[in-house]
Amino acid sequence: MDFETVIKNRTAIRKFKGDKVEKSKITKILKAGRLAPTAKDLQPQKIYVIESEEALSKIDKVTPCRYGAPICLLICSDKNIAWKNNDYSSYESDAAIVATHMLLEATNLGLGNIWVRHFDIAEVQKEFNLPSNVVPICLMPLGYASDDYKESPLHNQRKELSETTIYL
Repeated sequence: MDFETVIKNRTAIRKFKGDKVEKSKITKILKAGRLAPTAKDLQPQKIYVIESEEALSKIDKVTPCRYGAPICLLICSDKNIAWKNNDYSSYESDAAIVATHMLLEATNLGLGNIWVRHFDIAEVQKEFNLPSNVVPICLMPLGYASDDYKESPLHNQRKELSETTIYL
């Protein structure tokens, strides 16, 4: 798929088939995240591939937003590794860039996906025994969209550039 098609087609999927996702596709998605730019190229991201029934049930405990996806990526960032400047740390933005690269690659590979931030950080850290410096940024349920899934009616409604862009 060309890039413009990928960015136009990427949409939040909230209903997945139970079909297993091929390991080769997961690897390509993870590699896309690895290539994402991060501040000073420090790469503070920590990606947990949640695929076992036990781990998926932990996801279901911390959020109602897995939507039946057979696999879920937990995108975290290590605050100790991220670039810092005075009162700023790049840990959140770095992980967001990584996650965006992975969302787009998943779409390119024909996989449905959604960015989920509907969870309590402390609960996720507890369920997955994460150290305090590793902060969950988002969850990314992945899989094949259900045949009867209907995309959001707002998906193709975009503001005019003049409403969002200011030339100085």
